[in-house]
Amino acid sequence: MIFGRRPEPEPDAWLVVGLGNPGKEYERNRHNIGFRVVDELARRWEVKLDQRKFRGRFGSARRSSGPLYVLKPQTFVNESGRSVGAAIRFYRLPVDRLLAICDDIDLPFARIRIRPEGSSGGHNGLKSIMAALANRQDFPRIRIGVGRPPHVREVVVGHVLEDFSRDQEKELPALVDDVCDAVELILDGSIERAMDTYNGVKRPVR
Repeated sequence: MIFGRRPEPEPDAWLVVGLGNPGKEYERNRHNIGFRVVDELARRWEVKLDQRKFRGRFGSARRSSGPLYVLKPQTFVNESGRSVGAAIRFYRLPVDRLLAICDDIDLPFARIRIRPEGSSGGHNGLKSIMAALANRQDFPRIRIGVGRPPHVREVVVGHVLEDFSRDQEKELPALVDDVCDAVELILDGSIERAMDTYNGVKRPVR
């Protein structure tokens, strides 16, 4: 698929990706917290996610630190790599200039975990991205806790495809703001500060 003339590589560019499923029926699901964060970042940065590129909704901007590309894959979470891989290859970005934002069922609700690299942790969206990047794992990611149903140890697919509870929805604006602040720290070269500030912070669990 042709997306236009391929630009020259820009070493300071970042690709920020929020994971989620397309469609109104999934909009408020736990699995779509990555989309919510990217929507808020687009509002902050005045980025219009109105381009249909890389099998996703795409927009671009320029911050003081360099070019910025924002992507919401429309491939469904489990196939996110098809979208992310296409964008990375088109802009010839180093893998470590990708920042992925996703849900995490193994974290309590509203807990944030930032890592500069690592495995997928069982998240199918991250697995798909890594597969598209020749199994590279050396890109930063922000995981956002959505919790598990009480007394359930195994992976519960239905849980992430359900909407947040009413009480959780009340907590989400502050949580999304925190994640967006963490994103901006990372883009400014302060991932250690982002980790120190937000990792392990206890928030109300509903």
